[in-house]
Amino acid sequence: MSLHAPHALPSTTRRVPALLRSCHLEPAVAVTVLVTALAVAADRGAAGSGAVAAAVLAGQLSVGWCNDAVDAQRDTVCERRDKPVATGELPPRAAAVAAGTALAVCVPLSLLSGAAAAAAHLGMVACGWAYNLVFKHTVLSPLPYAVAFGALPAFVTLGMPSPSLPAWWAVTAGALLGVGAHLVNALPDIEDDLGTGVRGLPQRLGRATCRWLAPSVMLTAMGVLVAGPPGAVGGVSGGLAALAGAVAVAGTALPSDIRSRWPFRAAITVAGIAVAQLLLRGPDVA
Repeated sequence: MSLHAPHALPSTTRRVPALLRSCHLEPAVAVTVLVTALAVAADRGAAGSGAVAAAVLAGQLSVGWCNDAVDAQRDTVCERRDKPVATGELPPRAAAVAAGTALAVCVPLSLLSGAAAAAAHLGMVACGWAYNLVFKHTVLSPLPYAVAFGALPAFVTLGMPSPSLPAWWAVTAGALLGVGAHLVNALPDIEDDLGTGVRGLPQRLGRATCRWLAPSVMLTAMGVLVAGPPGAVGGVSGGLAALAGAVAVAGTALPSDIRSRWPFRAAITVAGIAVAQLLLRGPDVA
């Protein structure tokens, strides 16, 4: 056994970078930062915000690894060089084990925020898994995104010292941002998806429709965040709304090739502006 031990460590060490590239790290970190910032804005405190960050990151990692494990064969057919499972660097079983491990860790981390908040967060994670396993191939593909992102503010407000349900406008804007995120995520890969039998709503609508629908949905979320909270609209909020509108129009109305990435970039930019607006309203979310 000792003769083989020196080879085991390098093999395991090489697998770590592949796992990191397989977990969809950028969106996982983005969602984690968003929810943590919202927790800070809502006065969850250092310990509470740290617990939120740890739980959300574990949940997002589990969803990312689950996605690559489930899509291993499809990604191989599409020759996805950005997917370690498709290139053979990472066995599908390794991605599946990593997903299950992250999900198991996510449960106690979520419970640090209390039972009600944990239920909200684990429900979000369950939506991610349900999308990967079932909804991705159906016309209802936006539903898990809408439910998960709509429940996002609840994880913050239900974990506060005086738990409460989030404001309706925070839930509505979160759901719209989720649908927009689904459209943005699907937009670059619609042709590959159709070629391998994935027929969610974006694939059924087609690239031409999604290229303007994605920023439009994000812009609607922005409108909810401006008009929904009580009180007059401040100068910063109004300025952000105007900027979001200009970006959405520039990304969808200006002439461009149907495969142009400008609508994708516009949707991402509008989403970022909407998130900034949500954070400005953090104290009013509960």
